[in-house]
Amino acid sequence: MRRILAYEAVMYVVAIPNRRSPPAVLLRESFRENGKVKNRTLANLTDWPPAQVDALRAVLRGGFTKVAELDKAFEIVRSRPHGHVAAVLGTMRRLELPALLGRTRCSERDLALAMIAARILEPRSKLATAEALREDTLHSTLGEILGVQSADEDDLYAAMDWLLEQQPRIEGALAKRHLKDGTLVLYDVSSTYFEGRHCPLARIGYSRDGKKGTLQIVFGLLCDGEGRPVAVEVFEGNTGDPTTLGPQLRKLRERFGLKRIILVGDRGMITDARIRDELRPVDGLDWITALRAPAIQALVDGGSLQLSLFDQKDLAEITDPAYPGERLMVCKNPLLAQERGRKREDLLQFTERELAKVAAATKRAKNRLKGKEAIALRLGTVLGRFKMAKHFHTEITAADFRYHRDEESIRREAALDGFYVVRTNVSADRLGPAEVVGTYKQLSTVERAFRSIKTVDLRVRPIHHHNADRVRAHVLLCMLAYYVEWHMRRALAPMLFEDDDKAAARAARASVVAPAQRSEKAQRKAAAKRTDDGLPVHSFQSLLSDLATVAKNRVQPKDAGTAPFDVITTPTVIQQRAFSLLEVSHRL
Repeated sequence: MRRILAYEAVMYVVAIPNRRSPPAVLLRESFRENGKVKNRTLANLTDWPPAQVDALRAVLRGGFTKVAELDKAFEIVRSRPHGHVAAVLGTMRRLELPALLGRTRCSERDLALAMIAARILEPRSKLATAEALREDTLHSTLGEILGVQSADEDDLYAAMDWLLEQQPRIEGALAKRHLKDGTLVLYDVSSTYFEGRHCPLARIGYSRDGKKGTLQIVFGLLCDGEGRPVAVEVFEGNTGDPTTLGPQLRKLRERFGLKRIILVGDRGMITDARIRDELRPVDGLDWITALRAPAIQALVDGGSLQLSLFDQKDLAEITDPAYPGERLMVCKNPLLAQERGRKREDLLQFTERELAKVAAATKRAKNRLKGKEAIALRLGTVLGRFKMAKHFHTEITAADFRYHRDEESIRREAALDGFYVVRTNVSADRLGPAEVVGTYKQLSTVERAFRSIKTVDLRVRPIHHHNADRVRAHVLLCMLAYYVEWHMRRALAPMLFEDDDKAAARAARASVVAPAQRSEKAQRKAAAKRTDDGLPVHSFQSLLSDLATVAKNRVQPKDAGTAPFDVITTPTVIQQRAFSLLEVSHRL
């Protein structure tokens, strides 16, 4: 117990004179923060008997030796995990997120901040989140610090409705911070599955989560060139990727007031039709995307792409009459070629095994598969599963079925293994070939955002809300939580299994087409599981768990009438390093 009283070994008792009243007797703490000595009051001891005050002074001076008696004088009546809350809320305040949500403080703003923080700390349903905030069931100091201990799930729903009304202003403020004319804008979409059948947004659509036959929603994420989220929009679950592009262009041009941008989207997003109908007619709008495999084959067949050029190089810029006013950056990655070849051969073998079962079914003695329609139906199921129909010749009769590989089709496809073509209308004086390819590869940062939002950290799925606006507000909460997490990961990178020396990593890369390389510093961290200064390396989640062991302890003196006081656990070296990198204090 003495260690608690001797918190940082600088606790002391002081009497503060009052003009017309007895002196105020205070238990105070002196500590050093960012090189400055600061003081704070831990408890008011004015009502204590003088003998008890003298005994406490003796303890703090090291003169109290009866440890057993000291243990009986105090007890910890409650401990609340606190350090991870301080890290997240401190970062939110440093990013001025409260003012971003609402210009003045209100209960809805505090609850929205609590839900954003909760997505990072403990992503759960709104009912479970409300329970974790309440005074009698709190899981941390989050509800206490924000003053929302009395909130229930209905209060959280009301705060979500309020937050959704603020979305245009919030996104506008984020765009003003991170986007400017001539800037790079990354855009991609994802989907996630839905629980229940009563939301207008929920539709049967393509499931990127492997949940076939489930209702989906689609959401598009706009990020700046570094992958920092700026805006999000939710669409019905059967919305095609390309059709989400128009609303984003209007948002960028009309709401954010950007006249010149470079929009980066994948080949399934920025299609020929979108380029023709929505991108080319807009002055000041440049774009970067990629070609699909059939279009690359057409370049080879037309003679614009000579595969022999890439015997000695991995990047070349070409033009083609089918793409007037555009530049085509052709890239060849040998490692990608090997992986595509391996995967194709695996799929061919899997398909052959299933086709052999179909052929065997046409020859078995009992329940023989027969009839062209029945055989064709079974065959279609197999070929559709592995999408290898283009590489097989099949022959169906009423009595049997034969097949063999189409070696010419396989050869033609294999010749393009490892090739991809980046397509753009950005002029060469603005971005060179390598810069165009590197910019397109920045889309991986949006994919990382989706992984974090959907699975790794924030767990947007599954969605249980039935009201369409609540679904939109839920996705907005997750986007804002990722905005906070993005900055936390960037600051904490020296302590995480992440490369915090990007410049060295880029320098170690042979070319922009070659696989990404990790810096020597990152490789040392991964091998030794230690930072250069000897601290253990963490994942983002394990570091939050470590910080959560910094607790706020409610200490109750057993002397009758003496008020309890709070003492925060002294951070370890690792924890203090994290707080320093985040530029926040654990004393919120």
